[in-house]
Amino acid sequence: MANHEVLLLKPVDGLGAEGDQVKVRAGYARNYLLPQGKAVPLTVANRKQVEALKRARGLREAKELDGAQALAKQIEKAGIAIAVKTGEGGRLFGAVTVNDIHAKLTAAGITLEKRRIHLGQPIKTLGKHEVKIKLHPEVSVDLSFDVVSENPIEPAAS
Repeated sequence: MANHEVLLLKPVDGLGAEGDQVKVRAGYARNYLLPQGKAVPLTVANRKQVEALKRARGLREAKELDGAQALAKQIEKAGIAIAVKTGEGGRLFGAVTVNDIHAKLTAAGITLEKRRIHLGQPIKTLGKHEVKIKLHPEVSVDLSFDVVSENPIEPAAS
């Protein structure tokens, strides 16, 4: 199998960040990384770019870390409640998902990507719940929120 050594110009999930020298399959480099402008073939001339890319990477990572820490403080202050429709005995119709949590955070003025919210299972019960939000490899925050009923809870008929 043919491998190519490339120099990454942009971060690539699961591969590396800018300035990294990585070995990838020839087809991956030829068909994806090079045409997308995410990498260049590793040559003597390109090796000189490495230091400039690493400096840019350090600045970008410091800026991202500061942004993530500020966002974490903002999320910790946000108290959200998700109102859901319920039936007899307080049983939920459907479930509370990442989409619902993301919509409430966006409504509260907090902008983040949905994929940052890690909810193991959809929530199917009323009450207080917690979800982990991973903002940065070094910064994660636990968001507590309430799932409440939109309508009054009627006792279940036995």
